[in-house]
Amino acid sequence: MSTSTTASCSWHSLPSEMKLAIIDGLEPEDINSLSKVDQRTYQACVPSQFKKVTLQSFEALERFLEDVPRGYYSYIEELELCTKTNHGTPVLPRIRADAVISLLSATPRLMKLVLRISGSLDKSVIAPFPYVKNLKHLSITNCGDEVQAPLSERLVVAIVAATRNIEQLSLDRITRSRVHAPELEGVYPCPPLAANDEDIPDDPLLGSELSLPSLLRIPTLRTLTIRDTHLGHAGWATIPVACRLQVLDIGSCYHGDEDFNTRCTERIMAAVGPTVDEFSLTAAVSDTVFSEPSVTPLQRLRKLHITPFFPVDSVVETMSNLAGSPVEKISVQCFEEDVVDVCNALEEFLTLRVERGPEFYNRLQRIDVTVTAEDDVHVVSEEETEERVAAARRLLDFCRDLRLSSVVDKTPKAKAVGGARATISFTDAKRYPVKGRSMTL
Repeated sequence: MSTSTTASCSWHSLPSEMKLAIIDGLEPEDINSLSKVDQRTYQACVPSQFKKVTLQSFEALERFLEDVPRGYYSYIEELELCTKTNHGTPVLPRIRADAVISLLSATPRLMKLVLRISGSLDKSVIAPFPYVKNLKHLSITNCGDEVQAPLSERLVVAIVAATRNIEQLSLDRITRSRVHAPELEGVYPCPPLAANDEDIPDDPLLGSELSLPSLLRIPTLRTLTIRDTHLGHAGWATIPVACRLQVLDIGSCYHGDEDFNTRCTERIMAAVGPTVDEFSLTAAVSDTVFSEPSVTPLQRLRKLHITPFFPVDSVVETMSNLAGSPVEKISVQCFEEDVVDVCNALEEFLTLRVERGPEFYNRLQRIDVTVTAEDDVHVVSEEETEERVAAARRLLDFCRDLRLSSVVDKTPKAKAVGGARATISFTDAKRYPVKGRSMTL
């Protein structure tokens, strides 16, 4: 018997569970090579090949539905889905919704879904979400023009509420509905408002109140990220909170100024603060109520993150105003041109910590600075580089003197593929990768 025959017999004699365990441990390119050995091996590789699927356009979604056997959909555990067309020709919301429904209704193992929607979808898209019972991680982004094709908060909240076991939620560029924001009509400057969404059906839990603050009534929610979204609804301060958020990541809204974003951030912090362990800031905090340990809503906050869009001149004031929380770790992301200013601001904060005595940030253990790549890459002079290295060294030395751990990156992280802005959300960095091949169309 030849060596190849012996090897083939040895492989096929293994129990199915052992084969799947071996395949799961392989790199994607190795799984692809193994799947070409023979038909039986190909079938054994199918579950791993379809664990993670990326469909980068509506045309890719159509091809997937047409070419891939429907039985393979059940192996999908992570799905990234975009409804934007490549050719620019509009597709009716109902047609796009039908395609999404066709795929989601056959994915019982789905645990993580990234939806990049160009404009809106027909309300019928809500239908499969109650039956995708393993779905815990959901991200929804409007990848189209918010003015021309807004993605209504009513549709988004209805989808999230229908996802019965949702734990981690990320929303980006969601548009306020006229139903819930009549006070914004006629106001200058007026943010985009979604219309014609009154017919979205009531949710069994939330009823007709499908505004963004109603997300806090979803009891399973543990991580909430909202970016580039108008958060001016007064309901954030009055909604009965049923969730126990552990991670909160609130980005600023480009429709409002710095003071507006600060007010919105503080209102949400006050509502969900008692359970939050980790918080990411884009807007400054000016309310001193957060500085008193006995009254601050953020009684459990241990990890504080500051994003690159945070105003550097507000770093010291904001961290001083958050002194009432038991913060153990501070992470700051900044653009390369802000490295010196950020390091200087952190030095000023540490000086204040020394002056205020042992009760001020008494649990602080670590300060890290990460440099994020910018869209516009410019040549950095040798003098600028030396200045940044010196600022980083001073901060590291100061932390060492105070017996604090610290890491300061002096070079920016690589930009995302395709020239997109590098990831700035701290919650995004917590994705749990699924082993196996990533099926991308």
